[in-house]
Amino acid sequence: MMKRLNSEEALAKLMSGNKRYVIAKQVYSNLTPERRAELKEGQRPIAIILGCSDSRVPPELIFDQGLGDLFVVRVAANILDDVVLGSIEYAVSHLGTSLVMILGHSKCGAIEATAARGGMEGHLPCLAAEIQPSLDEVKDKPGDLINNAAKENSKMIGQKLLSEPILAARVNAGKLRVVAAFYDLDTGVVEVIS
Repeated sequence: MMKRLNSEEALAKLMSGNKRYVIAKQVYSNLTPERRAELKEGQRPIAIILGCSDSRVPPELIFDQGLGDLFVVRVAANILDDVVLGSIEYAVSHLGTSLVMILGHSKCGAIEATAARGGMEGHLPCLAAEIQPSLDEVKDKPGDLINNAAKENSKMIGQKLLSEPILAARVNAGKLRVVAAFYDLDTGVVEVIS
């Protein structure tokens, strides 16, 4: 089983994988029958990725990672609720994962829909209510409203995570790092933004 990585090593591994993805030189490691057999004994993911459900942003691919490497939680606009928070706390507390990345992305459809305030039937207003604060925060800033809101949303969620007792205790002990990041659909590049 893979050794536990500290947060710096984990982030470096993710960013190295993203560089390979951007230039189409993926190594597709940890996709072997041997890896599957190894994982029967348990998992030690190098990072927790809270990402958007958008089909264009699969973390395992954009970071060139394989089976057992990432603990991925995906929900539209990478919003945070109690179930998502519980999933993150589980990976930190029970799997010993030392890095949480909140991964927003360009051209996020959920943020676009919230900004347009159209087609909000069913449970979509609940989603929009979680996204709206990020739109409000960046509405007067220069640049693309949707991309700015996606970045702000990831930063806001990172700040919320830092206020949660289980996570805050590990951050304060130097055992956990929380970062916000942004994936550009045009270039494939992931940028750490906080």
